[in-house]
Amino acid sequence: MRIWFVLACACTLLALPCIAAPLLWLEGDDVSEFQDGKTRNDLILAAKYLQRFYSSRTDSSGRMKRSRSFFSSKLKDMQSFFKLNQTGSLDPETLAVMKTPRCGVPDVKDYVHNQGNRWRKTEISYRVGTYTSDLPTSTVDALIASALDVWARASPLKFFRSNSQDADIMVEFATKDHGDSFPFDGPRGTLAHAYDPGEGIGGDVHFDDDEFWTAGSNGFSLYSVAAHEFGHALGLRHSQNPQSLMYPTYQRQRTQNLLSSEDIININALYGSTMPNPFYPRLGWSYSFIPWYTGSYFPMGLKDKCNPDQTFDSVTTLGEAILFFKGRYLWIKHNNKSDIKEGPITNFMPNIDSRIDAAYWVPQRSTAFLFSGSNYWTVKGSQGKGRHKNISSLGFPARVKLIDAAVHIYKTPYTLFFTQHVYWRYNENQKVMEDSYPRNISDDFPGIKTPISAAMHRNGFLHFFLGPEVYKYDTELKKVIEVKKANSWLGC
Repeated sequence: MRIWFVLACACTLLALPCIAAPLLWLEGDDVSEFQDGKTRNDLILAAKYLQRFYSSRTDSSGRMKRSRSFFSSKLKDMQSFFKLNQTGSLDPETLAVMKTPRCGVPDVKDYVHNQGNRWRKTEISYRVGTYTSDLPTSTVDALIASALDVWARASPLKFFRSNSQDADIMVEFATKDHGDSFPFDGPRGTLAHAYDPGEGIGGDVHFDDDEFWTAGSNGFSLYSVAAHEFGHALGLRHSQNPQSLMYPTYQRQRTQNLLSSEDIININALYGSTMPNPFYPRLGWSYSFIPWYTGSYFPMGLKDKCNPDQTFDSVTTLGEAILFFKGRYLWIKHNNKSDIKEGPITNFMPNIDSRIDAAYWVPQRSTAFLFSGSNYWTVKGSQGKGRHKNISSLGFPARVKLIDAAVHIYKTPYTLFFTQHVYWRYNENQKVMEDSYPRNISDDFPGIKTPISAAMHRNGFLHFFLGPEVYKYDTELKKVIEVKKANSWLGC
């Protein structure tokens, strides 16, 4: 018989009163005393949310504090965590976050016991005790195993399935009050909660079976939610970084390649790295370019580069290497070597913590240009030169907010910039955008569809990356002469 008791990292910090207690913040007070113009339902929702995830403090009588200033203070805590404007008022942006489905673990570490706790072993057992009717049991088993494998690939941990009621991690699907004093709240609220490592209920993960669980795009992805909750079951807190798997609100776009560099660093801090002496060796550019190193290790293969649908945000040469950017991730391949270095962009370029929409290299100046949104960085040698600049400094009009792709044409002064259905030509020697541009891509590059994901000039040909394919283009014949999978360049 498992002993059910309250440990750290549970979905809420107050037990059964978690439904009614927030009303104490409003009891006997006119609604307008707290937040003008907000409905009582919104205020009740906000009070419950703040008590669940940002407050466990009571006054000397044991009751929750009840005042406008206390309510405002808790709102500011929540707004600070989600990097919202700290107005202390229940503005629409704050209310929208509160209404977003999320994990049931509190966000503020001061209110959670034993944070930083971890398993004192590397082989951890798990068992699925009860299943959801939304998916076949075999699918649930596969998704749970895959979610655990996300952490196994990033750490020395190994997970094995057990039939024992005393497995380290017990997985259960339940609804409403399910025996741990932290009842679920029905559809589209708290999706799941977990307990940090320990005896009894420690490490266990519970999913709200009032949600619709799926292996696809409808409903809630069991794979991504389970991977998040297993992070808690291993001892991790919530992250304020929206790119992190441990961000508290549900991210619908998450389907694979879940871990951010922050997640990797945090799990390695608890359990160590998969490598005894993690390092990134010199990549050996012919130019004086040495990759940056932050001391963290990102396991090879954590990104599925050979997925047939793999696309790239930008591709560029840099010295003798080719860089492939996707999200905040980077693959680096030498032209004449089969080995590929990979990891979060920040492992190589600590000053650039964003996706790269376009990139190009000017060999005459040994300089690379990296674009993200309406900003760009200049990278020369081993460091970025100063702060990022706005693309308007290159001569783009204010209406251009994003560069889809960029490519420098070797042995000429020209760089081409592609934005939606048009392209621009920039003279690197004179540092001006040419007056006769933009021109239609379809007119000058027949056979090339838009938008273009990435572009590169290599061996006398232009190479256009369009979704998961790369088109080899002969500029003299003005025609596509070869089409391959984009990731064939990574040896796939």
